[in-house]
Amino acid sequence: MISLLSNLKIAVPDKIFIKDPESSDLGKRIIEHSILLIDDIGFDSFTFKKLGVQIGSNESSIYRYFESKHKLLLYLTSWYWAWIEYQMVFATHNVADENDQLLRAIDVVTRTIKEDVAFTHINEIVLNRIIINEYSKSYLTKEVDSENKEGYFVVYKRVIRRLSDIISHVNPDYEFPSSLASTIVEGALHQHFLKAHFSSITDCGKDVTPTEFFISLTQKVLKTTTDESR
Repeated sequence: MISLLSNLKIAVPDKIFIKDPESSDLGKRIIEHSILLIDDIGFDSFTFKKLGVQIGSNESSIYRYFESKHKLLLYLTSWYWAWIEYQMVFATHNVADENDQLLRAIDVVTRTIKEDVAFTHINEIVLNRIIINEYSKSYLTKEVDSENKEGYFVVYKRVIRRLSDIISHVNPDYEFPSSLASTIVEGALHQHFLKAHFSSITDCGKDVTPTEFFISLTQKVLKTTTDESR
């Protein structure tokens, strides 16, 4: 299985980068060390100059791959959501029971991340911390509408739609499947953030995981809708 997964290429919208970082050793080092550096100092303090020092390369060489650190963040977040999508498809494939499909899908988008040995230059655990702490910076910009039209967020939206479709299959009468799906995905990031930084305002912690919370919430919402339709 590991050898099979090692041939998997996570697809990121090609408009985000100038040169595909997966196409060279330098590109992979840029991705690997940008994840570690952003996690260490935060995205606001992150610069290509600092990254160049980390990888022992000129700042200009990084600009051959990405025109800005914003585009690099878009790449990292798109890669993450494509990886999540792959796991969701893998977890729900050939699962006949729709309720079981939903539980598996929610687990994928809400659980604590474990490192995937199929991608040796990307530490998914560290990348997940970046998504929790920095993801909103990729779209809370003046350019979000134009970037959305360019397809920069297509993978993220595809994850939402996949989860929304599963919700609709479980309960076709539920009127807000997309809103529920996006609430689960975004809410999970927020609950992980609260758990790490503002533990007094969340029930998630050592005894309750975000996965348990969102499974409970979703099941109750869909059951209530089913009961009311009878």
